[in-house]
Amino acid sequence: MLDQTKLPIEESWVELREPGEVADAIKRMVVRGAPLIGAVAAYGLALAALRSRARTGRELLSDLEGAADLLRATRPTAVNLFWALDRVLEAARRAGDDPEAIRQAVLEEAHKIAEEDLAINKRIGQHGQVLVPDKATVLTHCNAGALATVGYGTALGVIRAAVEAGKEVRVIATETRPLLQGARLTAYELVKDGIPVTLITDNMVGYVMSRGMVDLVVVGADRIVRDGVFNKIGTYGIAVLAKEHGVPFYVAAPTSTLDLTRDSSQVIIEERSPDEVVRIGPVRIAPEGVEVLNLAFDFTPMRYVSAVITEDGVFKPDELLKRYG
Repeated sequence: MLDQTKLPIEESWVELREPGEVADAIKRMVVRGAPLIGAVAAYGLALAALRSRARTGRELLSDLEGAADLLRATRPTAVNLFWALDRVLEAARRAGDDPEAIRQAVLEEAHKIAEEDLAINKRIGQHGQVLVPDKATVLTHCNAGALATVGYGTALGVIRAAVEAGKEVRVIATETRPLLQGARLTAYELVKDGIPVTLITDNMVGYVMSRGMVDLVVVGADRIVRDGVFNKIGTYGIAVLAKEHGVPFYVAAPTSTLDLTRDSSQVIIEERSPDEVVRIGPVRIAPEGVEVLNLAFDFTPMRYVSAVITEDGVFKPDELLKRYG
């Protein structure tokens, strides 16, 4: 895996050989982004199956369930993680009692999840690019690009598809404190692709909208529930500002991110280490002893969402519930 904690300074690849290494990589955000976490977790179960010394199907399933529990405990908010683990475990249970058949089924299901993600992202891009006018400026938050998926991206997939359709598109990327996924990852992807991108601080969003510098907002999602969207912290504020300034606010996400049997009260928002806020790299920027609240995600009610872009099409919030609820 490409170590995303070291980008854009260093392109460093890590090999993950054990389920525990996969869990650690997800927890430390060596790999991150809801769709990618799901695919990586699926391969974590494949590693568990291949490494297991179980001699019976029952023993192997027990080992897989233990590995799944380890992977589930890494990050609580993004639903793709749980969706992928459940899907691979179901494939294992369907394979019968032969351990080799189970191992093969688990590996094949992990491959399917990865292959489907790339195809799904391209369909999201095709549906979403219709919403992007020629010569538009798109604001995006965090990183919902190729680095957050198996390839191509969700929010950045919409932008890529618009460019591929011949449209002139500019991007405004927020830095996305505290881990700077916009500055480090989104800007990195767009610069490499030759797509014009301007980096702004998170607290500039209201100003650039007030100056008419933003035509639409496109963000990804970590979980979409009945009453709204969980995404990187700061998304809610951007959505409120977009509504105030009459800027369309779109969410691009695969259907695996939908969790429409739940509402926002049933979702745990991950709280991460205070060090992410009080330090930039090795340098401390806040006084010792200060209390820190470091929530990784926030919740945006559906009333602020213009539409959700999935691989099946573009849906207003009420249409989304009718289609998938």
